[in-house]
Amino acid sequence: MGFGTRIVTVQQMRDLDRRATEEFGIPSILLMENAGRAVYEAAVELLGSVELRDIVIVAGPGNNGGDGFVTARFMHNAGANVKIFYFGERQSAKGDALTNIEIAEKIGLEIDYSKDIDALSRAIKSSHLVIDALLGTGVRGELRLEAAQVVGAMNRRRCPLIAVDIPSGIDADTGKPLGPPLGREHVLEESVIADVTVTLALPKVGLITEGDGAWHTGKLIIAEISMPSEAVNTTDVPFTYVNESPAGLPPRSMFAHKGNMGHLAIVAGSIGMTGAATLAAEGALRIGTGLVTVAVPESLNDIMEVKLTEAMTIPVPEGKSRAFGMASLDKVLEIIEKRDAVVIGPGFGRDEDTIAFTLELIKHIDKPAIIDADALFAISTDLSVLKNCKAPLVLTPHPGEMATLLGTSIDKVQSNRLEAARSFAQEQGVTLVLKGARTVIAEPGGMAFINLSGTPGMATGGTGDVLSGMIGGLLAREPDGLTWMQACSAVYYHGRAGELAAEKLGAEAMLASDLADNISAAIIEEMDESEKE
Repeated sequence: MGFGTRIVTVQQMRDLDRRATEEFGIPSILLMENAGRAVYEAAVELLGSVELRDIVIVAGPGNNGGDGFVTARFMHNAGANVKIFYFGERQSAKGDALTNIEIAEKIGLEIDYSKDIDALSRAIKSSHLVIDALLGTGVRGELRLEAAQVVGAMNRRRCPLIAVDIPSGIDADTGKPLGPPLGREHVLEESVIADVTVTLALPKVGLITEGDGAWHTGKLIIAEISMPSEAVNTTDVPFTYVNESPAGLPPRSMFAHKGNMGHLAIVAGSIGMTGAATLAAEGALRIGTGLVTVAVPESLNDIMEVKLTEAMTIPVPEGKSRAFGMASLDKVLEIIEKRDAVVIGPGFGRDEDTIAFTLELIKHIDKPAIIDADALFAISTDLSVLKNCKAPLVLTPHPGEMATLLGTSIDKVQSNRLEAARSFAQEQGVTLVLKGARTVIAEPGGMAFINLSGTPGMATGGTGDVLSGMIGGLLAREPDGLTWMQACSAVYYHGRAGELAAEKLGAEAMLASDLADNISAAIIEEMDESEKE
């Protein structure tokens, strides 16, 4: 995968399958044949050879099971000892799946229709490989007990497992396990934990987004099964894309000088929160911004003068809490007017005067702006300010801030991060960066991106401030550029810089400032990779 790889929801994949057959004349059984072949090839790659190997194939009643029967045939022809455990009603089988069951029966493949889970467990115990073709992407709702028990048997294996299209029991749209709540001692019954997943035609959202799906997927192989590219390219529903490499930095001319590399204003800080302003400035400078000016409440300026060397600071009149307030508005607007883009919010605090200042400021800005941290809390009190603002806006909430914006719970946001981000971006006409593992970037037109870089070491205070500065820096360098693409680049570099910092210092010890220090390494690494291509 790379930047721009499309990933699909269940409904989008169904539509593509239907169009492949109805509009382009590709028989569905050909797609199933190609799917089974792809799984077989993945098995050969994993084991080296399948000849004389004992292979257990767990097949369900749907097309996923049909893919498993095709795989079994390829395995058998290659000399493997194949045994199929079928968990469905033989007399109810239909369509392409039935055709492949009948072929397997005529060939004489060993098929166990007994649904005996103990027999399955014994076979798995002595096998060299398990193929999970039990449940596909169409499963909705909680797994039935029998399916959960089969999942548990597969998870107690001692050999590798390849999942067909998606690990059984994973919601293909959200990545959540569908197993019944049987208690912590039965966690292996929730969904299959695969070593390899061979997903068909296009990756499914649940394999990529944050949650158990990405962890349960293991190594992800995207199988080409003859899905016509015309069907994909002419779909009018907005796709989701993988953000695995940067969309690119604006080119730096050999005649570049600080005056034409962007001038970013950062409106940040309050008593006790000067670190947020500092980290945002460091993020902006490390991403290559020509000039950075930090506007701070006047009583904090001396502190900022000491903390920042390369960035300039401007003291502005402050409110009663040594934070921004309505008294700050005119001076801040004057500062922004002379800059190319602005970051608003790191370290603001939530004083009523600050909230009023924030809402009024957003109404009046006409430069690309990043709304972060406590400024997000301010706009949650009056979302209409977003539609009244004429400037391109990028909002960067973490899940808690997103829940506040939506008036819901963090669990609700996390249950479908992609849709939470996409729908908000479309409704409010903004670019939204929903932070967290597998950060989601959504743009107003409906496109969305799931970022793959990052590390648990980034779960430390201040990393979000660095990101807001990085996005702001790219917006300042290219104010007329595509806002969502600049956000994608910054999010990628931010995650990769975190990975590099964690490699050097360990995930437990790295700080937000360490991440900022590694932005340059992330950029150099990507430039080296680009030169090789």
